[in-house]
Amino acid sequence: MPLYDLKHVPSGEVKEHMVSIGTMEEMIASGEYEIVHQSVNKNNVLSHQGGIMRETSSDWRNLLGKIKKGSGRSNTIKTY
Repeated sequence: MPLYDLKHVPSGEVKEHMVSIGTMEEMIASGEYEIVHQSVNKNNVLSHQGGIMRETSSDWRNLLGKIKKGSGRSNTIKTY
């Protein structure tokens, strides 16, 4: 389930809630909660550079090669 930052309007308290989107919408519709969009600290954001193929085992690359070979002429599987 997704996490939502919701503010309890009467108390002003902001908490993270793990609820379904339907439940979140019901909470907001009740008037007791508001959704809060918190800013992101750029130092805490994870990023990734490079391809996944460089970081996988040769067994995985071999399996992808077999899948590509058996999938027909017009496949779009990239095995790098």
